[in-house]
Amino acid sequence: MIGRLVVVGLGLIGGSFAKGLRESGLCREVVGVDLDPLSRELAVELGVVDRCEADLAAACQGADVIQLAVPILAMEKMLGLLADMDLGHAILTDVGSAKGNVVRAAGQAFGRMPARFVPGHPIAGSEQSGVQASNSALFRRHKVILTPLAETDPSALATVDALWRALGADVEHMQVERHDEVLAATSHLPHLLAFGLVDSLAKRNENLEIFRYAAGGFRDFTRIAGSDPVMWHDIFLANRDAVLRALDSFRGDLDVLRDAVDAGDGPQLLEVFQRAQAAREHFGRILARRARKGTLNANDDHKEARS
Repeated sequence: MIGRLVVVGLGLIGGSFAKGLRESGLCREVVGVDLDPLSRELAVELGVVDRCEADLAAACQGADVIQLAVPILAMEKMLGLLADMDLGHAILTDVGSAKGNVVRAAGQAFGRMPARFVPGHPIAGSEQSGVQASNSALFRRHKVILTPLAETDPSALATVDALWRALGADVEHMQVERHDEVLAATSHLPHLLAFGLVDSLAKRNENLEIFRYAAGGFRDFTRIAGSDPVMWHDIFLANRDAVLRALDSFRGDLDVLRDAVDAGDGPQLLEVFQRAQAAREHFGRILARRARKGTLNANDDHKEARS
């Protein structure tokens, strides 16, 4: 049990974190911070938080845990404001999708790495946004990656780990640099490619005909191009170095495919396609096993609740 949880930023992620822990009963009080008056009002009305503040200092007074759920490029400003406050023994954590950027900002803001700072990143989301989309079950059976530092207090890490597990998340620990490389390859690069392909086709004069005949493959591949442009603009800038490395590596592989098509090199194309098919099938089996395990766990939880 912790006394006061403060969640700064009541969008989908921050609101879902706050609501889930409020419903869990692990926190005596859940306080929200948001600049938007309507979001503050809705957060209380919808039971996302116990109370809501516009003033960061007022909200953080006496806090045990402070969760930063603001846009990634706003983290630096928020950390600077927190560094000027007396936070006591409060644990500071965040949900930013690029950890190197946040860690550097924390070190610069505090003049050293705070011992009770636990960087984190929940790999979960929804096409919905805003505090009204808050879902206490959002993180259930989803990965949450914590990237503790050499300076991180083990007790602070254990507390943040336990909070995420209380929400049903599958928590893993990873080095900051490794996290950014993995996410650049598996999330950031695919979004960049989807945005780029849709924009490239939309700029053509015959774009209406192209989109009219686009089938399921195009729809599936480009679905993520419908994601929030501002959020992804921020992510690419925040994780720029890792994204560039992933993009350069992929561009090299794409050049190999282009050369094979140009040369009519069927065996080379077939080799790449078969290798990719085998890898995708292996990945699909992993996802299927994870889904079955999640269903079994959910059924067990349901049985326990009924008993």
